Amino acid sequence: MVRQRWAQGIPVGVVVLALVIDLMTPTDTTSAPLLATAPVAAAALLRPPGIIAVGALSMAVQVILARVDHTSGWHGGVANQLTLLAVTVLAVLINRTLESQSARTRRARQVAAVAQAAVLPRPPSRLGDLRIAARYVPAEDEAMIGGDLYVVQDTPHGVRVMVGDVRGKGLGAVSAVCADLGAFRYAADEAEDLPRLVTALEGALLREGGRRGGQEQDEGFTTALIVEFAAGLDAVRIVNRGHPPPLLLDARGTATVLEPSQEAPPLGMAALGAWWAPVDTFPFPPGSTLLCYTDGVTEARDEAGVFYDASVRLPRLLRHRSLVGDPPAPAQVLQLLIEDVGRHTGGRIQDDQALLALHRPGPEAVRFPRRPRV
Repeated sequence: MVRQRWAQGIPVGVVVLALVIDLMTPTDTTSAPLLATAPVAAAALLRPPGIIAVGALSMAVQVILARVDHTSGWHGGVANQLTLLAVTVLAVLINRTLESQSARTRRARQVAAVAQAAVLPRPPSRLGDLRIAARYVPAEDEAMIGGDLYVVQDTPHGVRVMVGDVRGKGLGAVSAVCADLGAFRYAADEAEDLPRLVTALEGALLREGGRRGGQEQDEGFTTALIVEFAAGLDAVRIVNRGHPPPLLLDARGTATVLEPSQEAPPLGMAALGAWWAPVDTFPFPPGSTLLCYTDGVTEARDEAGVFYDASVRLPRLLRHRSLVGDPPAPAQVLQLLIEDVGRHTGGRIQDDQALLALHRPGPEAVRFPRRPRV
């Protein structure tokens, strides 16, 4: 509930306005209806003592105006006083209802935050030489978590990562996220290579769909990026299953979209046929950042319907940022991206956004040049 100081003066301003209007108009014109709106306005801006004070002020002003206009009889005086008293009591009841709803919303957000931490824990900020940052931006503030996911795991086969987006919304999507994360955490340690890891994920999702039955059995799927970093972090291997391709930012902020060499459908659709998804290998030189995100970023649109293009906009932001200081850390890169998506859409978040930045530190020599001091 908004209680800024400037807003708290609105109810008193309404009373003053009613007083001025009544004094400047003929005696047969009354501002009593306007006075009655002051306690109603206070219901959303003040606490009960303040609401009662505004109601008492309105009643006092009405008495004064009735005497000035010589309208202190039953119709012009007592009836208006009873109306203002009833409106004030109603405003207090409205305020209590709003406070109760606000408290329930706060509790729901707290529960959602705990659920998010349990279902989608934040990955470690560092695994060996790899620096990691993650952010989750829900489309609805009360939801906190939906069908997007990320997970980073240090395994006997190297650091492995999954970023995904399950079909659907609500509790069903959260259930699918839990199944995806559980399957990945087990298979990432056991599978010797990415094809075996993908096969294990497919099997887990098919079993989960069978248990849930109905539409989820036939149409449940997860778009996913499965990533593996080579020993020494000199290369990154990626399997893309119907997911927006990641962005590779080099030490100078140049962006390269890591498109798959062959398109493949999302995970969980093996019942419709067998597809082969290649493992694409890309260089990951010092100073590079691998930026993974869900379609809440790539499908964000402005008022003209133009989709957001991180490969074009983000390098500009990074170059501007580099002119005033050191290159941004992974968490700062994500913050820049989130803020820019918000500017592009005018603040209208259309879908959840899960973002993951994985950075390989480079030598000081590859840092961006600073802007010379004047």
